[in-house]
Amino acid sequence: MTVQKISSGYDRAKLVPRILHFGFGAFGRAHPIVYLEDGMNRSGGDFGVIAVRLNSGAEELTALDEADGFYTVAEVDGNGVTARRVGAVIGTCHPRRDGIKALLNYFTAEKMAIVALTITEKGYCIASGALDFENKGIRADLETPEQPKTAIGVIVAGLSLRRQAGLGGLTILSCDNLPDNGQLAKTAILSFAGRLDPALAAWIGETCTFPVTMVDRIVPALDEHGRKLIQDLNDGVEDPNGIVCEPFRQWVIENHFAGDMPPYVASGAMLVEDVTPFEMMKLRMLNGSHTFLAMLGGLAGHETIAACMEDGLFRTAALTLMLAEQRPTLPDLPGVDTHAYATSLIERFSNPELKHRTAQIAWDTSQKLPQRILQSVAIHLTRGTDWKLLALAIAGWCHFLEEAADKGTKINDHLADQLLALAGDYTGAALIDRLTAIEQIFPPALAANPVFKQTVLNAYDAITDKGPRGAVEAAI
Repeated sequence: MTVQKISSGYDRAKLVPRILHFGFGAFGRAHPIVYLEDGMNRSGGDFGVIAVRLNSGAEELTALDEADGFYTVAEVDGNGVTARRVGAVIGTCHPRRDGIKALLNYFTAEKMAIVALTITEKGYCIASGALDFENKGIRADLETPEQPKTAIGVIVAGLSLRRQAGLGGLTILSCDNLPDNGQLAKTAILSFAGRLDPALAAWIGETCTFPVTMVDRIVPALDEHGRKLIQDLNDGVEDPNGIVCEPFRQWVIENHFAGDMPPYVASGAMLVEDVTPFEMMKLRMLNGSHTFLAMLGGLAGHETIAACMEDGLFRTAALTLMLAEQRPTLPDLPGVDTHAYATSLIERFSNPELKHRTAQIAWDTSQKLPQRILQSVAIHLTRGTDWKLLALAIAGWCHFLEEAADKGTKINDHLADQLLALAGDYTGAALIDRLTAIEQIFPPALAANPVFKQTVLNAYDAITDKGPRGAVEAAI
């Protein structure tokens, strides 16, 4: 394996706290901070990152401090590895370790410009498009806003301090893989602030911006092989914050910043006026096929996406899903070759070094189905066009739940208890009826459509009768 090492090429002594990054998990370390690192390598800058975690992760942050903020990102494929020693982080903060005041003080740092978020969908505390005021964390933060625990509560408290200090607003930059992510952040923050102080909410709305972004990089959960690779690249020293990912990365950002913008464009990010078409392409073609492979490939015994790609049947099915069932649902994308994009996705999925587990991709499928699968299904139903593979993805999820319920296996899903209870009590049409009645997942109009239910039931029966491979083979 060939190894290329890249070190920070800018003057770290010039970095000051300018970005508060909430949710310093694998994706945050491998995507937005790498864009910043690469951008400063190319054009300089003083954008130092303060890495923030609110729940778990205090030990990893302490380890990062002990490493002077450095961690390793290993970009791997069949040709070798590029090891980046990332140095953009200049400090860390965890309220349980440092106290909430230490965290809130960063909001009034002299040159603070960006609050970056990789907090996953759960971190926004959104239900049915609005802030969930019944969420335990939100309720607690509204009762004691000076001691916030949620990311939303902390951000509002920090922005309140900026307002009191006579400072300007910040750019709230969501980097989560969610549709309309900037609007999610805006809805949550303004709703929370409005419940506390309408004048504060008005100030935030006038002075802060919430750009929508589309992010793309495959970052699997780190396994023992990955940990060993990071250690070897780090001269035998363990790196709890090291991460392994693919070489490919993409970032499309709405051009809507409240103040200074970090040098993201210098490292390849696109600034556009409307992110939505790019977002749809990625969510449906990449993420939708990922969910399909996690369900059907997982049921067929494939543990990783790369293993699915080694199976000619699933390789063909994934490409067919992208081009025949997902691409026709997309808006026009001037200058974008969607066929070439689909082909590139198949090559990325085939990366033997990633070991992106189908079981990991299956996490939180109930939250992923709407934007990855169901929106496309609704379009096909309106047009009367074919969606057999999309139906198999939904039916495969039903079988996935049944298998977990039968084996007593836990699943990682915010609706896990409800889903497993249904899958343990019902099967076939009865199970489909009850799952599609969950409005948090299925829009009522879709659930009430008899063609929708029958098509999913046909796919479900095909998996039952022919197995996952046989059902996929019959559909293509």
